[in-house]
Amino acid sequence: MPDRLEPLVIGECVADIVRQPDRADRVHPGGSPANVAYGLARLGHHPTLHTQLGADGHGRLIRDHLAAAGVEVRTDDAAGPTPSAVVTLDGQGHATYAFDVGWTLGPVPLDRVPGHVHTGSIAAVVEPGAATVLAALESLRAAVTVSYDPNVRPELMGERAPAVARVERCVALSDVVKASDEDLRWLHPDEEPERIAGRWLAAGPALVLVTRGEAGAFALFPGGRITVEAPAVEVADTVGAGDAFMSGTLHALAAHGLLGPDARDRLHAVDRGTVADVLRHAVASAAVTVSRAGANPPGPDELRKALGVN
Repeated sequence: MPDRLEPLVIGECVADIVRQPDRADRVHPGGSPANVAYGLARLGHHPTLHTQLGADGHGRLIRDHLAAAGVEVRTDDAAGPTPSAVVTLDGQGHATYAFDVGWTLGPVPLDRVPGHVHTGSIAAVVEPGAATVLAALESLRAAVTVSYDPNVRPELMGERAPAVARVERCVALSDVVKASDEDLRWLHPDEEPERIAGRWLAAGPALVLVTRGEAGAFALFPGGRITVEAPAVEVADTVGAGDAFMSGTLHALAAHGLLGPDARDRLHAVDRGTVADVLRHAVASAAVTVSRAGANPPGPDELRKALGVN
């Protein structure tokens, strides 16, 4: 398989209204799946994003932002206002979110089988649109590899038990799962992240990656466990860091020929050296993103520089 993906990303766009002490509000295009699609396009892939955007200023801003990177945007024309979130940054650049989101996504039209499918976050848990996402994963999984990032937003998850059930249904349908340690603590507050990740791996994925902020990340796969440290960088803010980690992961897996219609068996037999390389790409991508404001992932040259590759 070529290392240039034509993935389908299904999920929300969100206008991030970034608020910091003593600064005017700034609006950044956001939404976890949209950020992943944007990050993949920046790295030279050709993603299609199936999403909702309103016919408003925020919708036009996001559409132009995605199109400028090369993302093909397909929208549900029945959507209401573009979802938004007030992102409040503390003095260290860490973000908290307050959402104004509706998610009523209609069926996903396909004119071709995609090279890979990615989804996550609000899109996979907020009804009625979450049912559309689940149906798409169930119908496409036999033909392509699937990745998923729960990217938990407690304000929108509803009651914990049904939310956990929805998340773990998506985990079981996926080949690659990425979550933060904070996600896992909300989903299962009485368990250690590695225990949860191990249970998820046993449910079907080939690779479960867990990010731990400044402590780096670890990956579980059938061959064992690998840990990588986070590069030392001056943090501007953490907006989009996990999404850049995800796009960096998919970029590296594609380069190793481990995503796509015929790649599942190879992915499930992945070796330690390959997983280590994927983790290095993922944390480097996230490190570039946190070094500057907003969800602004690296292009290929920036990623190579972050990796120390000429």
